[in-house]
Amino acid sequence: METNQQTPIFALDIGTRSVVGLLLKNNKNNYEVLDIEIEEHDERSMLDGQIHNVLAVTKVITSIKEKLEEKHGQLKKVCVAAAGRSLKTKRAKVEADISKKPIFEHDDILHLELSAVQKAQYEIAQEFEGKSVNYYCVGYSVLSYQLDGEEIGSLVDQSGEIASVEVIATFLPKVVVESLLAALNRSGLELEALTLEPIAAINVLIPPTMRRLNVALVDIGAGTSDIAITDIGTVTAYGMVPVAGDEITEAISDHFLLDFPDAEVIKRQLSTQEQVVLTDILGFETTHTREEVVEPISGAIENLAYKITTEILNLNKKPPKAVMLVGGGSMTPNLAKKIAASLQLPENRVAIKGIDAIKSLTIRENLKAGPELVTPIGIAIAAKESPVEYVSCKVNNEQIRLFDIKQLTVGDGLLSAGVELSKLYGKPGMAIMVKVNGRLISIPGEHGMPPTLQKNGQGCSLDTPLVDGDIIFVESGAEGRSATATVRDVIEVLPSKKITINKKDYTLKASIAKNGMEAQLTDIIEDRDDIVINEKVTIEEALNILKLYDAIQSVKPLNFELNGKNITIRDESCLLKNNKKANLATTVQNGDTITVNETLKQQITVEELLLHENIPFMHEIMIYFNGKPIQISQSLVEVIRGDEPLHEKSYIYSGDKITVNVKQKEPFIFQDIFRFIDFNFSSEQNKTLTILRNDNEASFSTQIHTGDHLEIKWMEKVKS
Repeated sequence: METNQQTPIFALDIGTRSVVGLLLKNNKNNYEVLDIEIEEHDERSMLDGQIHNVLAVTKVITSIKEKLEEKHGQLKKVCVAAAGRSLKTKRAKVEADISKKPIFEHDDILHLELSAVQKAQYEIAQEFEGKSVNYYCVGYSVLSYQLDGEEIGSLVDQSGEIASVEVIATFLPKVVVESLLAALNRSGLELEALTLEPIAAINVLIPPTMRRLNVALVDIGAGTSDIAITDIGTVTAYGMVPVAGDEITEAISDHFLLDFPDAEVIKRQLSTQEQVVLTDILGFETTHTREEVVEPISGAIENLAYKITTEILNLNKKPPKAVMLVGGGSMTPNLAKKIAASLQLPENRVAIKGIDAIKSLTIRENLKAGPELVTPIGIAIAAKESPVEYVSCKVNNEQIRLFDIKQLTVGDGLLSAGVELSKLYGKPGMAIMVKVNGRLISIPGEHGMPPTLQKNGQGCSLDTPLVDGDIIFVESGAEGRSATATVRDVIEVLPSKKITINKKDYTLKASIAKNGMEAQLTDIIEDRDDIVINEKVTIEEALNILKLYDAIQSVKPLNFELNGKNITIRDESCLLKNNKKANLATTVQNGDTITVNETLKQQITVEELLLHENIPFMHEIMIYFNGKPIQISQSLVEVIRGDEPLHEKSYIYSGDKITVNVKQKEPFIFQDIFRFIDFNFSSEQNKTLTILRNDNEASFSTQIHTGDHLEIKWMEKVKS
């Protein structure tokens, strides 16, 4: 058993296919790899970076721990990493109405940024069917600020209508960390430090001085390929594709009829041997050159390269300057060349990086070193040099834990506690929106108040640093009072006009209607009221406003019902405007002179009605009786008001219901003339009555026509 005065660093890389455990010694100026143990999972207990079967993973971790302990003594603490493929990245944009806020300040911008992060956190949760508080925010970057739809460098001290910010935020599911801690606890290990796999690999391969370069780091494992992008001095994006080394193993297995473990051995031999010996499932043994094995699986290799480069372009929006490949799957034949071709990069810009690329590192000669050890060694070094710790604090008496990947702030504490940042600022009071003659007018409510924010009993801001044990208190700001106003507040001047009616001067003010009802200047207005200032006034409206009701009645038309039909009859001579005929609907202008004749009658006769409606009511003929002209007639209509019969001279008034029944025209007969003449029928002695029509004998029932000459004579009786 090897003993050391200094306890070595124990690191675990828990992958999809296998778990790598290593011991690293810190020799001040460099690190030395003391030992490595690699063990594959018995079953699919890991999936996409998350532990799905804690017990199965615990079994493998315990086995590795015990093997290392046999040679190096008891191990109590371990450094681990959360898989980069577990990271969730989301873009989100939020807007704020700043029209009522004269100046946009730093705290307002920070509040807007964190609201965008929380929106991204909520969308991530919706996408993966969880709660937003189940995700740690491990960092965010502002993509752009906008003011009224135009991009702007900074919103500080700006004023406008709408301010917006777009961020890209990265989250880690809490379940990933919790399951990791559960597996370690069952294995009798205590978490010494935690990091993220992409950060671990980048820290040892791409030092901060190189991160200003746009480089893609691809960790190709068995089941997944993890991608991290660096640019402008930081890690700008993480990604994952669910294809990796197993795709190539399966292609070899399918083409050469090999068992999967045998195909995995052949795949690994291809990176070091020019010839390989294959024994298929039928027991036939064959020898093939490296090219003879690679050629049939070139389609699978191209597919892997295509999936990786597509995700790189999706994350980076353009080909990076260089690509570094690590992990066991990076040894896939021709993969680096195909990635270079797909990204249109020179072949020397895509390189497989082994642990020999890690500066200040020595490895014992009896240990096998390859690109699959880059991440485990990176975990050990990164977890020691820049460990990720938990910070515990209280938010409104609720205990929370935060993942300390960056400098934590009070805002991070509120995010982790699930406080809705968008609701912290008091809402402005409800504005009143009204229409005045069709134009929208807004009356703003009072501003909302900022939130009360305290750390350990002292006032603070969202970007105040947060440390372990801090107690945060947050209370939403009070809401502003809603707007109040009267009609007078939205009407500047009420127009008026001067007119003359029957030689008397009047001042006529414009009328105000609110939602179709008459209103006064002192009336309270409410949201969505429709106010109309009506300067267009008719003669009838003017007479009503001035309370000249008698004048209105004198010029009102006659309205009645005739055979179920409404009839209106006007006397056109009773109303003048500027000495010209007018009616009650005629509009009034400033300076107009109105004349109302109040003496005209307000009724008509039946005869006038029938003439007005062109209803023939008399059948007349002219005849001559005993040499004198006589006009005789018969009525063609029957006029009734209710149950009352009317004659030609009867009056009809407003509101009457008149029925007119038109009769059939009948021919006149001789005896009809007696309704219009007086004739003495007293018999004279020795004389007889003779009736003549046009000198021909006739009778009382003989039909007569216009122009007929009718005679009645007493003639001497003829003696027999």
